[in-house]
Amino acid sequence: MKAIWRGFLILLGVLLVVLIVGPFLVPIPPLEGTQPPQALADPDSQFIPINSLQVHVKTQGQGEPVFVLLHGFGASVYSWREVMPGLAQIGTVIAFDRPGFGLTERPLQWQGRNPYSPEAQVELVIGLLDYFGVQKAILVGNSAGGTVAMQTALAHPERVAALILVDAAVYGGGGSPPWLRPLFATPQMRRLGPLLVRQIQTRGLELLRLAWHDPSRIPPETIALYQKPLQVENWDKALWELTLASRQSDLPARLAEIQMPCLVITGDDDRIVPTADSLRLAEELPNATLAVIEKAGHVPHEERPQEFLEAVAEFLAAAGLEAQ
Repeated sequence: MKAIWRGFLILLGVLLVVLIVGPFLVPIPPLEGTQPPQALADPDSQFIPINSLQVHVKTQGQGEPVFVLLHGFGASVYSWREVMPGLAQIGTVIAFDRPGFGLTERPLQWQGRNPYSPEAQVELVIGLLDYFGVQKAILVGNSAGGTVAMQTALAHPERVAALILVDAAVYGGGGSPPWLRPLFATPQMRRLGPLLVRQIQTRGLELLRLAWHDPSRIPPETIALYQKPLQVENWDKALWELTLASRQSDLPARLAEIQMPCLVITGDDDRIVPTADSLRLAEELPNATLAVIEKAGHVPHEERPQEFLEAVAEFLAAAGLEAQ
């Protein structure tokens, strides 16, 4: 019996050593061909210092209303390129890359608040408004960007004139479960995590195809623009930091607090955030209008930009938020 117990303890010790030491023995090949964000910028790119971050921003238009565009997971300012000119005919458009995406700076060390945290993302939106001297804006958020837009409206309702929520990710919980977060923060997972998120290099196109109602209509330019941020140095480590900072949202319990006018836009064939979730969101928000865009998936602003702009214009007219 003692021999069996001793053997079990030895086996347990070996397993613990493997779990503790093993991750540090896994080879992590360096990313190849990466560049600083500024090297990948476009002629109309701006890099603006907001809350100790160099934020990649593009602007169009002038006057009011002011639209601030918040892209979804894995996207960037390029997600809005089909609708920015149309919105710019109405007012001022400010599109930016959220931390962890696009060409915005990806810090791996910081002092104070984690720049990838939900709270820091809210304050980044407010920092952008302050930088451009905007008192109130219409926040337009797609998917996870819709979550940030709603959190901003809850934290700073006096700065938000209206919300346009495009296939917003509200009911899925978001972030890692609380019981997993301590595991993700271990030195072992901090080493392996960036390697895990590199799967987006091979699965990114699959996810993009899933986001469209008709993947055969995805332009080659769109594929290239979604892949472009994967050329930014340390993109994998920053994406893991975002994963660590993410947590489950309490938005479903707070929808009644969002009193400003809201437009909920969804594609009729969203396979990422189910269309039914957007229908539910429009019902549960106190002051919401619903627009369902036919033959569109998770990114109707890319797939059906004209229908998207028509829905926005109709909403603005009904809410009295047209150009001034």
